[in-house]
Amino acid sequence: MSAVLLFALAGFLLGGAYTTWKNNRAMSIALIAAAALAATGAFLWL
Repeated sequence: MSAVLLFALAGFLLGGAYTTWKNNRAMSIALIAAAALAATGAFLWL
């Protein structure tokens, strides 16, 4: 269950990174990094 929630969080963060890419690149890169951490945590949880 926790891995699924982490995957969902990673998808949510990637969507936010996609929408903020044109306006604020630094925030978008931070969101991509957070999504990568969430996805890594989900993979390790499995």
